[in-house]
Amino acid sequence: MSYAVLHVSDFALQAVVRTRADLGGKPVALLDDRVKKATVVQADARARAAGVTAGLTATQAMARCADIILLPRSGAAENDAETALLTVAWSISPRVERTAAGICTIDLAGKAAGTHLRHGRAAVEQLRLFGLEATAGVARTPFLALTAARVAGTCHTENGPVLPTVVGDATPSSRTPLGNATRASRLHEMSGFACPVLEVQDERGFLSPLPLSLVDPPPDLAAILDGWGIRTLGALTALPKSEVGRRLGQAGIDLWERAAGETARPIEPCAPNATFAATMELEHEVETLEPLLFVLRRFVDRLALQLTQANLVAAELALELLLVDETTYQRGFRLPEPTASPDILFRALQTHLETLHTASSIKGVRLVITPTRPLVRQHGLFDTGLRDPHGFAETLARVEAVVGRDRVGTPGLEPTYRPDTFFLEKPVDVVGPLLPPPILPPLGLPLRRFRPPVEAQVTTGPQGPASVRCRLAHGKITRRRGPWRRSGEWWKPERWAGEEWDVELERGGLFRLSLRAGQWWVEGMYD
Repeated sequence: MSYAVLHVSDFALQAVVRTRADLGGKPVALLDDRVKKATVVQADARARAAGVTAGLTATQAMARCADIILLPRSGAAENDAETALLTVAWSISPRVERTAAGICTIDLAGKAAGTHLRHGRAAVEQLRLFGLEATAGVARTPFLALTAARVAGTCHTENGPVLPTVVGDATPSSRTPLGNATRASRLHEMSGFACPVLEVQDERGFLSPLPLSLVDPPPDLAAILDGWGIRTLGALTALPKSEVGRRLGQAGIDLWERAAGETARPIEPCAPNATFAATMELEHEVETLEPLLFVLRRFVDRLALQLTQANLVAAELALELLLVDETTYQRGFRLPEPTASPDILFRALQTHLETLHTASSIKGVRLVITPTRPLVRQHGLFDTGLRDPHGFAETLARVEAVVGRDRVGTPGLEPTYRPDTFFLEKPVDVVGPLLPPPILPPLGLPLRRFRPPVEAQVTTGPQGPASVRCRLAHGKITRRRGPWRRSGEWWKPERWAGEEWDVELERGGLFRLSLRAGQWWVEGMYD
């Protein structure tokens, strides 16, 4: 039996930072504004190097680090980051426990021992793409795996690795050399971390040099052990277990067992998310495209991974933007072909947002994906489909942004005799084989219709139109045929009626004229 733990240090701070694209590498600290006088609860490495520690007020933090950026804590950002962490964990195993904020425990039952480190490296890299810097530990028990994940986040000095902080404690602990602990484990280095994935093999050798604070001793026992000069787990386990129990009672025995790695517990798996949605209230009002796209990219990456794990694809996207004036902008996106590709999903949103202008700035965003089963179909032998349906849909979206959504599509004829009446429908994804051309008797000269028709000035005589003047033709009419009177839809307010003439001009040219509502038009020209 083996377990893996994914650990995101300074989780609340990372959850907020991953949603901001404007920090520019400056020192950052997180404020807890739920109290009357907001204080620092977490700070990044740059801020800590400048002397910013937990418990300082905002004024004190700015006095120590002039260019520090102070951010308020965000419950929505933490919820989204936790969902991202659990989603990555579920990609390894279906049995995942939500252990604590920024910590999840994974049951590796059924996974070959040789694949544990590979899974850990893949999970850490995926979380990095989600904007979360994490470490992973693999061991026989959940406690050992959590300890390994904490140690994996250590930094290196001339004397070897040191543990700069203890997770769960807001104050930095003493720096304790961990050379023996890391030598008793397998370290796998990756860019950006000293050793983000650590697998424990020699449990006693791994635990012995670690500080006693890692097993969370009760304050009274911690004071007693400190008086005895016991400050590491190895120093405690060097004492006989029975003697520790005789002097410190059951609490001392429990502490000794944790220090020796003998504590084991069953995990409490949580169920995967059944919905594919992401919501966030933005800390600052958004008026430009870049910060909005930054947040949406985080949403899309996480939701696409959820779809892949559930063996589903996205059929539709629903975007909601909460505006400062308390109105909501909503837009649905019907994908041309279901997909779980984050790049394609993000491109559909970006193409639309590049041409969007809202009445006021944006203070919240919500993205919902409608899932469906992957599309499986077999084309006919002579059927042809779009080579890149998503690229074609993106092109149509760009055209819609210029000319209007109601002016793009495949034309179809309305069931009416009204001239030039048509509707636009969604282009088909698969084009069937062409039908053979119908065998029809010749109907005369083809008419090249003008769309829109050309406005004209026509003089009439006893036999009908006598002359015409427009930007395409002018002159005396020598021959004419008509009129052909048509009307329809008398029951509608937009009922129509008109008459048409075919005329030949003195200087040459055959044209179709129409009279509608007292206005003459040149409808087309015969070839």
